[in-house]
Amino acid sequence: MTRSSLPTEPPRERAFLVGVDLPGQGALPMKESLAELELLAKTAGLDVVGSAWQSLPRPNPKTFLGTGKVQEIKEQVDELVADVVIFDEELSPRHQRELERIFGENVRILDRTALILDIFAQHAQTREGALQVELAQYEYRLPRLTRAWTHLARQAGGGGGRSGRAGGVGLRGPGETQLEVDRRVIRQRISRLRSELEKVRAHRGRYRARRRRADIPTVAIVGYTNAGKSTLLNALSEANVYVADELFATLDPTTRRVELPGGKATLLTDTVGFIQKLPTTLIAAFRATLEEIQEADLILHVVDLSHISAELHAQAVRDTLEEIGAQDIPRVTALNKIDLLSRHYGLIDLLDHFDRAVPISAKTGEGLDNLLRVVEQELFEQMVPLELCLPYGEGRLLSLFHEHGLAEQVDYHKKYVEVRGKLPRRFVHEFRSYLPELESGGGETGEAAKRSPSQRGPDALGEGVSGDAFGDLEDPKVSGSAPDGQHQQSAKEEGAADGD
Repeated sequence: MTRSSLPTEPPRERAFLVGVDLPGQGALPMKESLAELELLAKTAGLDVVGSAWQSLPRPNPKTFLGTGKVQEIKEQVDELVADVVIFDEELSPRHQRELERIFGENVRILDRTALILDIFAQHAQTREGALQVELAQYEYRLPRLTRAWTHLARQAGGGGGRSGRAGGVGLRGPGETQLEVDRRVIRQRISRLRSELEKVRAHRGRYRARRRRADIPTVAIVGYTNAGKSTLLNALSEANVYVADELFATLDPTTRRVELPGGKATLLTDTVGFIQKLPTTLIAAFRATLEEIQEADLILHVVDLSHISAELHAQAVRDTLEEIGAQDIPRVTALNKIDLLSRHYGLIDLLDHFDRAVPISAKTGEGLDNLLRVVEQELFEQMVPLELCLPYGEGRLLSLFHEHGLAEQVDYHKKYVEVRGKLPRRFVHEFRSYLPELESGGGETGEAAKRSPSQRGPDALGEGVSGDAFGDLEDPKVSGSAPDGQHQQSAKEEGAADGD
């Protein structure tokens, strides 16, 4: 008689998916949104056994779905012996409590946000990632604490004496229920996590400052989850970042130095993937990580061109960039995975739908040389050479130049600070009052316009330029690109450092 083999791992939980088609919700059609939810569920380690959806003008205030639909789904869940019901929208605490009551204690109710948070918790590999995920989880759970403990007597004020009053002399305490204690503990933990993440932000800020001093521009790689961002970074830099055909395989930013065709260098940072209906708690918690995007000189938007919803995914990414305030940063689009297309039919037409689009395959290497050429052109054409005299009262502008520009020389005079360097074009308007007039501006012309601010003297401080002159300055043909040249050794040493 042979002994039966024991299972080596617990059985996977069975999940039933529920979609609600609401006006103006989500970037994808309902069928594709449910397919994406299924991928999320599988990434979290669940087996999907069924799904259903309902079209509504607005959520039911009590059960989210219509009451009849809820009963229909409950019967399916019972028949399929599902352990978890996952909604494709974020449920309010009231909706979740009511649905938990209807489906019973043997079935857990999750929403899209809780599922994504669970995936993030599984994939967080660094202390920074773990802190950010934990903060997002606590902020999500705080308003959803149930009143399961409120039947207990108040902790320090239980009934005492014949009067039955809650607490006698010397026994009255704060009178907190267990629910209130839980909330207080979570709020304290949230406060500590925020404090820890502020230290992380400061740490990343110091690294960015070192990179600025190294005179190396930064490029943030963004894109919909599973678009191939990490594969692209590996292909360009041999970074050896973890790559998998799953959603949110990469959470923690990785920065690598990449040589550009003209001999200059840039720092590429792989960032967390975006997705439609990205939870607001995640955006807030991942502030330190998202600042790598907000402070970049250029955004490299990777789009999975082989996906049926490529354009909708790209729009979801653009919406998220706008939400975090990065919509004005110059952008290049890498149309990835062209190796999966049966033919390049229609590719030329698609190029018109994206910013500075370059078709590539990060897997085979096709188009990568051209992509780097476009990145180099965009990076160094948008850097405007400037010579400025800033009064000491303009400390904000001086800080802005140091934070976002490349200050090549700074001289401190009696009444002003002279700064010479390069600044991204999108920040030039901040210094409008201190720019020397160009020939087309109608003021100084010829040699006078070519002199540096210090040669023009302190009386030049505060001189404005006309609108026409400022418009010419924004023209790439006027400003020109940064001159070629080798970086200093110190720049190579500091710039090679990773973000963390």
